[in-house]
Formats: sequence, structure tokens, C-alpha cells
Amino acid sequence: MTIKIIREYPNNYNLPRRIEGLTRVAHNLWWAWNQDGQQLFKFIDPLLWDSVSHNPVAFLHQVARPLLNNAASLPAYLDLYDRTLARMDAYLAKTDTWFHTTYPTVTDKTIAYFSFEFGLHESLPVYAGGLGILSGDHLKEASDLGLPLAGIGFIYDKGYFVQHITEDGWQETRNALIDYKQLPLISLLDEKRKPLTITVDLPGRQVYARIWELAVGRVRLYLLDTNVEPNSPADRQLTERLYSNDLEVRISQEILLGMGGVRALRLLGIDPAVWHMNEGHSAFLAVERLREKVKAGVDFKDAWKEVKLSNVFTTHTPVPAGNDQFPLWLIDKYFGNVWPELGLTHDQFVDLGRQAQSWGESFVMPVLALKLSERANAVSELHGLVSRRMWNFLWPERQEEDVPIRYVTNGVHTSSWLARRMGLLFDQYVGVDWVDKIDDPAAWNSMLDISDEDLWTVRRHLKNKLVNFANERTRLQWQSGQMAPSQVVAGGLFMEPYSLTIGFARRFATYKRANLIFREFDRLIALITDAHRPVQIVFAGKAHPADEPGKLLIQQVYRAVKDSRSAGRLVFLEDYDINVARYLVQGVDVWMNTPRRPNEASGTSGMKAALNGVLNFSVLDGWWREGYNGQNGWAIGKDMEYTNAEEQDADDAQSLYDTLEKKIVPLYYERNQDKIPVEWLKMVREDLRTLVPQFSLRRMLKEYSNDFYLPAIYKETAL
Repeated sequence: MTIKIIREYPNNYNLPRRIEGLTRVAHNLWWAWNQDGQQLFKFIDPLLWDSVSHNPVAFLHQVARPLLNNAASLPAYLDLYDRTLARMDAYLAKTDTWFHTTYPTVTDKTIAYFSFEFGLHESLPVYAGGLGILSGDHLKEASDLGLPLAGIGFIYDKGYFVQHITEDGWQETRNALIDYKQLPLISLLDEKRKPLTITVDLPGRQVYARIWELAVGRVRLYLLDTNVEPNSPADRQLTERLYSNDLEVRISQEILLGMGGVRALRLLGIDPAVWHMNEGHSAFLAVERLREKVKAGVDFKDAWKEVKLSNVFTTHTPVPAGNDQFPLWLIDKYFGNVWPELGLTHDQFVDLGRQAQSWGESFVMPVLALKLSERANAVSELHGLVSRRMWNFLWPERQEEDVPIRYVTNGVHTSSWLARRMGLLFDQYVGVDWVDKIDDPAAWNSMLDISDEDLWTVRRHLKNKLVNFANERTRLQWQSGQMAPSQVVAGGLFMEPYSLTIGFARRFATYKRANLIFREFDRLIALITDAHRPVQIVFAGKAHPADEPGKLLIQQVYRAVKDSRSAGRLVFLEDYDINVARYLVQGVDVWMNTPRRPNEASGTSGMKAALNGVLNFSVLDGWWREGYNGQNGWAIGKDMEYTNAEEQDADDAQSLYDTLEKKIVPLYYERNQDKIPVEWLKMVREDLRTLVPQFSLRRMLKEYSNDFYLPAIYKETAL
């Protein structure tokens, strides 16, 4: 049954009539990857813009009316305003997008994209890390290419945690309640103007979830929210925060995302032709789709075949903690009413996700997703090899190389991460239409033509921005009482723009080995405090609140940072988020990554650094194993597998130190008569030429469209 849906938009914030279109800009995240859109707000009150985490909705709620009136009277501002709104309107109205021109016969089909988190912008903190950032970039590029895509996820009342590092280096966490009125959410109502809600069945009760809509360019993201009546207080907290350690909360969330997400799309009148599960969290959507078909009279085996043909599954990590699994008693408790509806026995239902392990059997979400997806992929070439080995037991009749898990190497949404000044270089050397050529390698050969002077000027400017950001942030934290005097150096107050600067920023999981560079601490101190060739290293990142080893890693790093022998050359920027990441990937000289291979499925932070002319220095794992060509950065360790972790750590640490001492530091400080590092910039040009097109989200999403989405739409069987 189709129902009438009412979209309730906010008022115009009592804006001057001449610029009341700011409301439209604020409520479509198009502005998040279009710098003119951001400038419309920053121009009016730069200090307020920074204080509200670059959130246009919060900005319009708080900005002083005289400042709005002043902007509305300035010809320069009105010119920017008119040009920007015209650009946005033309973008949203464009019909000759890549998808529409390439696949004109399937533009009426919908691709549903399910993810536990979406990292779209720092003002919408409903993401935890790389998985969410990738999901957010996926939506943005889908919008740019014109894919008929709808996202499904959660709006978290308390988002992800805010990080504070104590004087002793211990990570403390707090949650900040998100005010939905300060977000660009569109309220979906029924014909009685009641919030649009769906229900899912949990043991002994029904749980309700409200559906919110978020406009991401041409794409729509639907976010589920259980903080509604008549849910119990406990159920109202199901969408309170990401990644609960309580297994009953986690399975409830995953039922809500998978089964509830299907019901939300049905209620909205959306009938997807493709169902893309971004990691296993949403795999219960396959169960719900089976239930629908069996209820409609389809035999279970036929329903299985039909559902499988239109499902796509992306696995993101070989690390056990990233592959959700549940004890069988929990499956019994939460699905006791489901397997009879499917016409299955208990054991037949458990078989959908069963995996035998050393401690017993469990129900594994990637197993469910793999069994019920015609097409599955890893996120880099090496991760594909690892995944085929890891899941070979599901296809015991096949050799490892024949396991049907392909790979699509991740990419990044270039416009979201590119510095403005670097973008101007792209305009000059590739052409103002470079966005349309992002994934064309031939177009980027022109990067070799950038002059040393132009490139060095931009790189120095971006490092100055990072240094100023770190200095000012630390000063404000100190002034507000959040930082003890002994922490000021750790926060980066003494960073300066002339030293070689290395960035290390990521989630603090043990396999990422944040402490590898401290393995020979005296050797490190001698390196970074060299009076003639100083080096500064900037760390940032969070550990999951329940990850005690990860928090101990942060403490180890922080104590090294505070060690007086480091002389302020080591820095830790707390509360890592998209905003901090943007400054880091644009402003450092080298991006360092030290995972214990082969645990880094792909990684994307180094890609963001690369497109800004930052050179990568990384283990040959994930994306860097494909991107490294010997002239566009440096490798840590060898392209090989180890069986002994201690031996691997020792070899990688030795490689790290040797490369820094003998190659990276000397090359950076080798200057010509104009004090320009000519040979360094030669590598930067090669970095831009090779990595910008290869690791763009545009290339990635075209691969998904050509090799996964279109075959699913046409219900083709995979080989």
C-alpha cells in the first residue's frame, strides 16, 4: 500500500529575502564538498563558522541578524551567492550524468546501500572511522555520477565519542547529545502529519523506529531513530551510539538496520533492484527479503535464488573484531519466530550463518552475507587474496583462487579532501573540468608539468595552515582549562612550518602498530632533534572505548610525546575527526602507515594525503601495495608474508628507520639555490600523476556499477 509522505522542511531562519536561498544550501550536503557553498556561511561570520563545526544549520540558528543584513548589501557577497546557488541548482537538475548516459535504460532502478555508519562531515558525527568515511564518500560520488542510490543507516543520539587525553596519556571519553534541530535533517511525516515509522520484532515486543531523510546532493540517505514513543527507555537507546559491546544491543541494532531498513524502503515506496551490504552489519536484510517472498508464496529455494541475485556484499577487514558474530543462543532468542515463517527448522536457519571455530559454533554475519550474495568483493587486491583464503571453507569444492570473492580497491571522493589551493593547480594544469577527468590516467600526465615554484608554494601554504591550526587549537584548549601546562607541547603549540613533518593518524587498533616507530627510541630522538635536519611527527586517533590494548597504545605514544627528550618534535592532536583529518592529510609532508600486513584491508587516509601532494611511507599492504611504484613514495618492509609477528615487527622497524635516515630526511633537505627541494617535488609530481586517478572514488564507483550493480539489476548469475 502506497502512503502519502509529507516532507517537513525547516523555516527560513528569518533570513533577509535577498539571501533566503541559504536555507536550501544548508539543507543539502552538496555544500560539504563544494567550497563556495561553505564560503557562503564563512564569509558572514568566520569565528561562528568555526565554533559550530562548520555546520550551516547551527550557523543560521545563531548568526546575528546585522551580519546577515550586511552580507545581503555587499555586491561581492551577492555575486558569490548568486553564482553558488546557480551552480547548485544546475547540479541538482543535471540529467546527462555519467550513469544516465552510460545506462539510460535502468535509470528508474534503485540501488540500496546499507551501512552502519556514514561519515559525511564533521558536523554530523555519526561515524567512527574509515568504514563510515568510505560510506559517506560513496554517497557523494554516487550523487556526482548520477547513480540512483538510496542510503540506509542510523542517526545516533550521541554520535561517536569525544576524546580527551589525560595528563598521563589515558584516553577519556564522553558523549555529546546531538540536537537534531541543528542538523540538516528532513522530517518525514504521514498523511496525519505523524512521524513516519517502521517496526521490527524483538523478543517480547515491537520496537519502533522513525525515518529521517538527509539530502546528499542528488542522493537521499534514510536514517533510523528509535528514540521515539512508545519504545521503552532501553529500546529508545538502541540508536544512541555506535558499536555497543553488549551483544543483545548489537544484534538488535543489526536486526533494525537490516530487516528494519528493508521495511523503511518499502514504506517509502522504494523497490531496490540492487541491495548493497557495506560490511556484514546489515546482512539480516537478506533474511527479511526471504521472509517477504516466502510469505508471498514463493518456495524457500526459489526465494533464495531470487534474493541472492540482487544482493552485493563488500567485506572490509580480515580482523576478527570487524566481522560480527553471535552465539547460537542469541540467534535462538531473537529469531525463534522467524525460521517457522521461512519454513525452516532451527538448524536450517542457523546454517545460514553457521561457522565452526576453535571455541565452538557461532552465527557469523559475513557468512550470512556471502551465502546470500551473488557478488561479493574485498577492498584491495591483497585483501581479495586474504578474503578468499579466509572464507574458502564456504566453498570446500573450490580451490582458494576460485573462491567467488573479487576485489574493488577503495578510493576517496576527491572534492571532499582536496585543498582549495591544490585544486587551483589542478585547474591550471589539467583544466577547470578536471573533476570530470578524475579517473582518466592520461589526463593526469600534465601533473609532470607543474613548476617547482608553483608546487612548493602550495605545499608550504598547506603546511602553514596545519601548523596554525594545531597552534591555535592547543592555545584554546589550554585557555579553556582542558589542557594542563605539561600537555601544551604535546598538543602542538610549538609546531613550526620549516621542519619535515610526518603524519600518523588512524584508529588505534593494535595491528596498526602506532608504537612501531618507538621500537628504538634513542634512534628516533636523534633523528627528530637533529639541529640541521629536524623532523616533527604528528599523531592523532581514537581507540574504541572497550579496546584496552588500543588505549594503552595511545598512552605509550602520548608519554613519548611528553618526554622532554623529544623537544616538542612529537605531537598528539586529540579528538581526531574529519576536520582534524583534513588539515593533516593536506598539511604534512609524509603520510606514515605501519599496519601489520595483511591486516590493512585497504586504507584510505593515505589516498587523501596523496591527492594533496603528500608522499606516502607505508607497509606494502592494502591500497599502497597497488599504488607504490618506487618513485611516488616509499615502502616499509618487504612485499612478503611472515609467520612470526616478532620477526615481522623487527624487520619493519629496521626498514622504517633506515628509510627515514638514508632516504626521506636527506631528500627533503636537499635544496637548490632557491631553497627548493627539487628532487622531492619530482616525487610529488609522480605521486599526483599516478595516485589521483587510480584511487578516486569515481574509478571505484564505476567499477561497482559496471561489474556489480548492472549485473545485479539484470539478474545475471556470477561465474
